Amino acid sequence: EVQVVESGGGLVQAGGSLRLSCAASGFTFDGYAIGWFRQAPGKEREGLSCISTNDGSPYYADSVKGRFTISSDSDKNTVYLQMNSLKPEDTAVYYCAAERSPECLFSYYGLTLRDYWGQGTQVTVSS
Repeated sequence: EVQVVESGGGLVQAGGSLRLSCAASGFTFDGYAIGWFRQAPGKEREGLSCISTNDGSPYYADSVKGRFTISSDSDKNTVYLQMNSLKPEDTAVYYCAAERSPECLFSYYGLTLRDYWGQGTQVTVSS
């Protein structure tokens, strides 16, 4: 089955760290743009970060710039999101998505990736 699967969510205190993983199954990330999104209750989905096979720099939303780092391991066919200095407002369901594209894609609504979406992993940051 072709899919992406997130893992690594959990409960952490404010100021703590978590590392999310996004593993591809049934395809390789080579040639894809892979991104992380989140959605908190009552809020719109927010595109956080994206990495692509292009040599361009990764994209970060202002809300996470300087705190979150996206990286990839081609041997493991996995993309990671290292989240440091977590805040209660980071509480949300975090999703990984991928689209066959050499670059991260953006629309009027922000980061836009459509081919594959994971089921999400819950991140809860307590104050």
